[in-house]
Amino acid sequence: MTQTAVASAPAATSSQVLSARQLWVLALLTLFWGINWPIMKIALGDMAPLSFRALSLLLGLPCLALGLTLLKVPFHVPRGEWRRIGLLTVSNMLVWHVLLILALPHLSSGRAAILGYTMPVFSALWGRVLFDERLTWRQTLGVAAAGVAVVLLLWHELTRLSGAPLAAGSVLVAAAVWGLGTQQLRRSRTTVPTLTISFWMTAITTGVLCALALTFESARWQMPGNAAMAAIVYNGVLVFGYCHAAWFYLARTLTPVASSTSVMLIPVLGIVSGALWLGERLHWQDGAAITLILLSIAAVLLPAKTVPPRDGSLPLP
Repeated sequence: MTQTAVASAPAATSSQVLSARQLWVLALLTLFWGINWPIMKIALGDMAPLSFRALSLLLGLPCLALGLTLLKVPFHVPRGEWRRIGLLTVSNMLVWHVLLILALPHLSSGRAAILGYTMPVFSALWGRVLFDERLTWRQTLGVAAAGVAVVLLLWHELTRLSGAPLAAGSVLVAAAVWGLGTQQLRRSRTTVPTLTISFWMTAITTGVLCALALTFESARWQMPGNAAMAAIVYNGVLVFGYCHAAWFYLARTLTPVASSTSVMLIPVLGIVSGALWLGERLHWQDGAAITLILLSIAAVLLPAKTVPPRDGSLPLP
């Protein structure tokens, strides 16, 4: 993780090659976030949703604090930066975590992951509408492929979703807000280190989730079972202690389209792990969607070929 924040975003390119560090960060992020979908689903069979999220955050926050301490990253935030961090918290964490965890009990884990990871499509649309971000043909191809993949993966869920339209709509709203947050995070101009931003966004979200759980779910509180406790530890240490900081690092060092598209393997892993652990059925559309998702990632992240000019001048990307 970098200890210095990106003050401004470089111009977006048709592709962006990941460094070795970014590749390792992304690989672990994909693994931990991907298999977390059925893990959360199992936990929610034993716990109230907001309470599960709040306990996970309470465990994850000291893990983040330990990381900042070991890396000697300052906790201090200048007074003028708090409003910015508050707004980034709402769009990058708060709306996502509240709406998703309330909707998840009513959806299959794999397809909830698919709905959630429509985020790259929303991120590209926000960039075009709000920031006049012109997509190259490769970015357009990547976003389109991701969108078609989502439709294919939801092919056999349309009947189920019709019975839970509020839950499905909530996840889509959460994904749309997260897509906006990705654009805002990349474009934020601040000297605050990325890990510091991650810590305080997590701290604010923890406070809000604890208040919501106390207000609406305290009557349902009971000692979690072994599976739920394991899920809390997994989410606290790996999801909130690592994945969120890793995502904010990628979101600030890659272009919004590249960073959001790079995580599209997460719902694929969510579907596969849901099939293995929860018996959720796979169909041929899932295989076709996986192919499209790989195409989407390749279109956005793989480097474009350059053609040397005949006059001997430097080639253009």
